[in-house]
This record gives sequence, structure tokens and C-alpha cells, in this order.
Amino acid sequence: MQQEPENCPGVESTNAGMASACQGCPNQRICSDPNKKLEDPGKALVTASMKDVKHKLLVLSGKGGVGKSTVTMLLTRYLSSKYHEQNFGVLDIDICGPSQPRLLGVEGENVHQSGSGWSPVGVDDNVCLMSIGFLLGSADDAIIWRGPKKNGMIRQFLSEVDWGNLDILLFDTPPGTSDEHLSIVSYLRNDGDTESKPLRAIIVTTPQEISLLDVRKEINFCKKQRIPIVGVIENMSTFRCGNCGENSEIFPAKTGGAKTMCEEMQVPFLGSLPLDPEITRACDCGADITEIKSTTTEALAKICDNIMGKLTESD
Repeated sequence: MQQEPENCPGVESTNAGMASACQGCPNQRICSDPNKKLEDPGKALVTASMKDVKHKLLVLSGKGGVGKSTVTMLLTRYLSSKYHEQNFGVLDIDICGPSQPRLLGVEGENVHQSGSGWSPVGVDDNVCLMSIGFLLGSADDAIIWRGPKKNGMIRQFLSEVDWGNLDILLFDTPPGTSDEHLSIVSYLRNDGDTESKPLRAIIVTTPQEISLLDVRKEINFCKKQRIPIVGVIENMSTFRCGNCGENSEIFPAKTGGAKTMCEEMQVPFLGSLPLDPEITRACDCGADITEIKSTTTEALAKICDNIMGKLTESD
């Protein structure tokens, strides 16, 4: 069996691109240039697939349990209802815990393959969704994957789904700052591209101090990765009792809650969403929440107007 040459392409060496085994290789010049940044070839495919997506919004949270996926659904429902002339998409990249099919009321639907790639599932006339939840045999199936396999799945969602023309694509992400976040940022951050809109972030928290602590880390993650922050949404700010209608603070904020934190961290505060049992029931069954009249939907309307205002400023 022929031995591999010691200085082969792809192996870090001072002789990279100069060994005899490199002769005739089309990447010889790339290997021999120490200042050349090697780029994942999948990024070009993602860029081509996403060329007709205007705004890309990451919905992030520092920790689990703050209602990030629910807020993603609420924003999608309200924005698509009020701005019905625009097209919206949701990409569920919470690989191990996909919940958008249930929240948007399309659980059990199938993804179809076409000549231009996977077709996302239609939720409404102007809303589509893609999630690994559509690819599972059962909703109870566990996904036990390491980072590289998750990243490969995310790349497929970005490059092999026929998203078409979208005004806003929202990404429902897992909590924290892990493989999925780094993967999505590496594919969608448009360094040096002045024509396309930058990847932006919306961060969800609760007034709870432990949640605010983790959100500070999320804000610093966005700053380090050069991701503009549209703003922070404080979820479950109060609880509206279904019997008496009174509001109660279930997470008393000793330091002033998310609004004070945003002032300290110098990021926009988009608004607060009260916890409403009626909205919660609608979310559990995938119903449309836009017909419900409550303090939560009123607050949601103001938050959505703030988001659209900030996106319009950048156009």
C-alpha cells in the first residue's frame, strides 16, 4: 500500500503547498499562503440560497425556560397578521428540542422535496416553517447528536431549503452560546458584504435575576461576534390572573429588571410581555393568538412595531 506523503495538502506545515505531492493541486496557492483564510465551501451555497431573504433575526436566550420559542411564535403570528403584504419564515434550529411545529399548529406535516430543494411547510399564506421536527418518525423521538452532525443539519436547512422571497426569517435557537449559534453565525454573518442586510439578534429574558445574569453573557456574545442587537424582550414580566384579572409579579426584580439591564449594557429595550393563561392555552394547541384581546397582545403589538421600526431604519 502506498504511504501518504508527509507534507500533504490540508496538513499544517511550513512546506504546505510546496511538497511534490502538491504538484497539480488546484489549492496549492491557497495552502502556501499563510495569510489566506480558508472558508467553508458550504457558505457559498448558503449565500446563494439566502439571497432573497431580506432580514435575518436570531431569537436568543441566555438560559432555557424563558419562553424564547413562544416569543418567536408570537412575533411571527402578529407580524404576519399586521404586515400581511410581507412574507415571513421561521427556521427552528433548536435541533434537540424542536417546538415550532407544535406552537404554529402544523405538527405532523411532511416536508416535500422539489427540484429547488426542500419546501418549507406553509403555516399561513405568508408564513412558512422548517424544523427537524418534521423529519422525525415520532414527536417523542430523541435526537442524540454531537456538534458536527448538528452543524451539518443547520447547513442543510440554510442551503437546501427553498425559502423563496422572504422579508423576515426568524431563527428559533437553543439556549446559550453553543455549536448551533456559532454555526449559524459563521454561515450568515456577511463580513465585507455591504449589499445584504446583517444578521441581527432579538434576546428574550425574564425579570428573574439569574436569567438577567445569563442574558448579559448573550449580549457579550453578540458584541464579540459583531451581531447587531435589535433589542431585548422581557417575557413573563407579570402574571394576569384568569379569575380576578389582577396582575402579579412572579419574578420580583430587585435590580430593576430587563429595562435597567439594557440601560447598563447600552442595548435597546423592546418591551415587556405579561404571562396570560389564555395566551398559554392557545400556544399549547397551536391556535392563532392574534384574535385574543388582552394586555399581552397589546404589549406584543408595541414590541412588533418597535422591531419593524428598527428594521425600517436600516433600509
